Amino acid sequence: MDRFVLLLRGINVGKAKRIPMAGLRALLADAGYTDVKTLLNSGNVVLTGPVDVPAIEKAITAATGHTVPCVTRTADEITTILDGHPFADVADDGSRMMVHVLGADPGTVAVEKAVALDPDRARPGPGVLYQWCPDGLLQAPEITKGIGVLVTARNWNTLTKLAALL
Repeated sequence: MDRFVLLLRGINVGKAKRIPMAGLRALLADAGYTDVKTLLNSGNVVLTGPVDVPAIEKAITAATGHTVPCVTRTADEITTILDGHPFADVADDGSRMMVHVLGADPGTVAVEKAVALDPDRARPGPGVLYQWCPDGLLQAPEITKGIGVLVTARNWNTLTKLAALL
């Protein structure tokens, strides 16, 4: 069975789409996944089982009434993302080093346009866009706006903690 990371997009931000992590763990366990662990309160899950994003999204909608897009990455893919850190020499605050995880390949042109919005601090990676945001994410250009595919962002600290849970 595969061990993988499940990233839920847009939950528990403000008062919208509130999903308790204990409920999410139970829902995924009831769906047949094992060793289900959540990290923080923002939709970061590590679990074991067959990767079936449509079935997971359907189960979440059925249980919560919320449509929640999800992205997955295997343990090997997370390792590759971490190993590919293009700003390791300057990114000295993991909370400001962002990894925008892409739900699909938007194509070379879209990736180039995204990186061009922050050329000194954004780089493409394997299924991700890296962005160093030394002044914080809110002050950085929105490089994924209009990219045309599902994107969910996590900071470097969160990704390294997820890797440790894998």
